[in-house]
Amino acid sequence: MTATVEEKPEKSMSLLEHLVELRRRLLISMLFFAVATCACYFFAADIYGFLVRPLAHVLEGENRRLIYTGLGEAFITYLKLACFAGGFLSFPVIASQLWFFVAPGLYRNEKSVFLPFLIATPVLFLTGAAFVYYLVIPVAWKFFAGFENLAPTSGLPIQLEARVSEYLSLIMTMIFAFGFCFQMPVLLTLLGRVGIISSAWLADKRRYMIVAIFIVAAVLTPPDILSQFMLAVPMMGLYEISVVLVRMGEKKPKVTARAETAASSTPPQ
Repeated sequence: MTATVEEKPEKSMSLLEHLVELRRRLLISMLFFAVATCACYFFAADIYGFLVRPLAHVLEGENRRLIYTGLGEAFITYLKLACFAGGFLSFPVIASQLWFFVAPGLYRNEKSVFLPFLIATPVLFLTGAAFVYYLVIPVAWKFFAGFENLAPTSGLPIQLEARVSEYLSLIMTMIFAFGFCFQMPVLLTLLGRVGIISSAWLADKRRYMIVAIFIVAAVLTPPDILSQFMLAVPMMGLYEISVVLVRMGEKKPKVTARAETAASSTPPQ
């Protein structure tokens, strides 16, 4: 009988060839990002309208506006918006270039492990971005706008006139922060598949991870308790999902060491 032969990597490359291939993949990614950013600049006004919509819904009324105090502030802000949108559009291309660089050196069982994570990464990122935009930001903006006092009994009124650069930087930071935090199941499950962590270890460290999650939420969100909880609670849910996924992965064969895989791929004499 002929033993099943493990598929070998497609090709072996020298260090110099690896560096040349890496440079080529990076150039393709940077070129696509630059093209996407330039294209998005022509739609910067539409992107601005989309990002400012939650605040516009909260600050209903006449003469509500965002201001800028520097001569070039609005222009730089539009460039940031173009880069923000260009990063979103080019992310699948960058991820695919990373896969094309790594895949030729992987065995078949390793490809079957890593490919689902590559697909899940942009999906979870978009889920996190949508979560913060449609659920967290409207609540947080309403909370902060509640401190306005347009008709005080004495003294001067308090009215929000936010700077456009500060507002857009805040909302873009929150979108990226939530998107990256939603990558927790991908990271922990991948670490479990390669044998670095286990479901028992994750369950044992749960109390420390809860503290770490609240610290991360306090750093990434605006300084109000409500926003922090709206990030921390989903992250705790994602952590529990990660524990389940790691436990399910432990029932499958882990990615073996390269030396063992290479030895097992040699057909019997």
